[in-house]
Amino acid sequence: MNKLILTFAVGGLLLSSCGNSTNEKSNNNRETATHQQHQHDDEQTIRLNNGEKWLVNEEMKPFILEAENILTEYINNNLSDYKTLAEQLKEKNSGLIKSCTMKGESHDELHKWLYPHIELIESLSKAESTEEASEIIANLQASFLTYNQYFQ
Repeated sequence: MNKLILTFAVGGLLLSSCGNSTNEKSNNNRETATHQQHQHDDEQTIRLNNGEKWLVNEEMKPFILEAENILTEYINNNLSDYKTLAEQLKEKNSGLIKSCTMKGESHDELHKWLYPHIELIESLSKAESTEEASEIIANLQASFLTYNQYFQ
């Protein structure tokens, strides 16, 4: 139940932030209403754009790259404060969401990656042991590999 609530909350935040400007308020209300009627399947398969990677807007890329670098540094330096790692990754996701102006298929495909990624970070922040955190961190590492496989 909590995961479902989290998914809807994240989805609402993402949709209200992506492509948001003061001139698009009525469109955002329609998109939000449409989104609330549509359930996201976390296991949706991301597809390529006719065999090519999807383009991500330039404003969003630094947040993704910085988050990936934070995770890589954490792993390479054998750090153990996974709660701080989760907070740092949440901060980068917040910037990512605020900078989103993408629309269309590339936006939809990015969300197929982003929803599960956000859920992993949320799980990391709630991890109760180093072992549990290590498993989630491995999944986050795989998530970034997936991002790099489908997006540029």
